[in-house]
Amino acid sequence: MNDIVIVDGVRKSYDNGFEALKAVSLNIREGEILALLGPNGAGKTTLISIICGIANASAGKISVGGHDTLRDYRAARRLIGLVPQEISLEPFEKVINTVRFSRGLFGFPKDEAHIEKVLRQLSLWDKKDSRINELSGGMKRRVLIAKALSHEPRVLFLDEPSAGVDVELRKDMWRVVDGLKRDGVTIILTTHYIEEAEAIADRVAIIAHGEILLVEEKAALMQRMGQKQMVIELQVPVTEVPEALHRHSLEMGPEGTLIFSYDTRGERTGITKLLSDLSAAGMVLRDVQTRQSSLEDIFVDLVRKDA
Repeated sequence: MNDIVIVDGVRKSYDNGFEALKAVSLNIREGEILALLGPNGAGKTTLISIICGIANASAGKISVGGHDTLRDYRAARRLIGLVPQEISLEPFEKVINTVRFSRGLFGFPKDEAHIEKVLRQLSLWDKKDSRINELSGGMKRRVLIAKALSHEPRVLFLDEPSAGVDVELRKDMWRVVDGLKRDGVTIILTTHYIEEAEAIADRVAIIAHGEILLVEEKAALMQRMGQKQMVIELQVPVTEVPEALHRHSLEMGPEGTLIFSYDTRGERTGITKLLSDLSAAGMVLRDVQTRQSSLEDIFVDLVRKDA
């Protein structure tokens, strides 16, 4: 699979000495969905802004579709659609004209069929003649997405697109994203709803303090770093881990349960020995449940270690 976006050693520093990005390198594959995750202030929006040509890098190089974003800015920018965090729209313009205007800005000819398709995908067709200031916040967010799709980009950046929107819009948006991926569009997503990234991303990049901590296939990452936990409910709840079970590194759970973490990739999980020791200590099981670490668990753990 070819790389459509190549970020090579990009730095961003300010006059006060603050370094927002520290030699970031990142290759984004054509047709993939990449989730760019990081805490507030990690550098996500700064990186996206530089790739999209909204901000300038202090050092480093970026190419999009083989076009250098500085030497061949127009060709690179025509390939990119951006849905920003902030809602900034002309309040008295009609929805359909707003989307048409965005297409024209990139030098594309009129295509009313495409504009209608995008507006229908986002449930905006019945609002096409409404003025922006008549729309709800969620509907304005839909217009931002329609603007980003107006010129049929090959790379789409979604910077916190779910922030402050309703469930219905989220579902519409992910339906559109799924269709775009099938059409070969590359999608870079930043989100605070990590369960969304877990559901739709192919790869995950985690950024903190202006540095990329890892870039990995989502499935491989969850298999490599995800743990399973076994929640043990006893017939008689306990208030502390019994001394006879200290060797198993158990933790106390809610309502007197015990929690045992284990690696499913290991040759031996330790479960058999734990259950044997429970029985030898005279403890009777009421119930046992297992749960898998989520992408959010992995993300929080990685960022905490880097802090």
